[in-house]
Amino acid sequence: MASKAIVGEKVGMTQVWDDENRVVPVTVLRVLPNRVVQIKTVATDGYSALQVTFGQRDSAKLTRPEAGHFDGAGVDAGVRLVELRVDDVDGYELGQEITVDSLADESRVDVTSVSKGKGFAGVMKRHGFAGQRASHGAHKVHRKPGAIGQCATPSRVFKGKKMPGRLGNQRTTTLNLKVVEADSERSLLLVRGSVPGASGATVLIRNAVKGA
Repeated sequence: MASKAIVGEKVGMTQVWDDENRVVPVTVLRVLPNRVVQIKTVATDGYSALQVTFGQRDSAKLTRPEAGHFDGAGVDAGVRLVELRVDDVDGYELGQEITVDSLADESRVDVTSVSKGKGFAGVMKRHGFAGQRASHGAHKVHRKPGAIGQCATPSRVFKGKKMPGRLGNQRTTTLNLKVVEADSERSLLLVRGSVPGASGATVLIRNAVKGA
């Protein structure tokens, strides 16, 4: 589990140049200050986590339970509530703001989001199958998986068999992304490489749990 975590929004991709004038592809993440709404501990909830919100939301559009939840914590209503699982919640208090500066000293981070949905896909696109041969009797089966079952024993298809199906639109984590820049003035975090999800997607950023 992570010791630091924060919620942001994927802006898109661009490129910057390093000290040796080499192009570095980066993903821009907008990380608005996260306000702590609830603190969960092992003693009371069975696990440790921080419930945070970010942005601003019209209080007139809140349901009564939502309004009461924010009022009880003394925190301004945000766009949404997100739970951050962290190792230790000591030192945090209700209403505290967590900014992008908390990750400024981290060299690598893990980013979690919901990947782009690509609809129904075949085995070649979904699982990287090679497909069937292009000649010698192969007729209209070039992108099919081939035989998937067994003979009389066990005479069935095993669960989890790689087959055509829905591709994407699932919670995905990219590990060990290098932090290129943390801009506290503009609330931006630049990480090297790509991040799951479409532009505007909510992303969860934490310090790398498996190291470089």
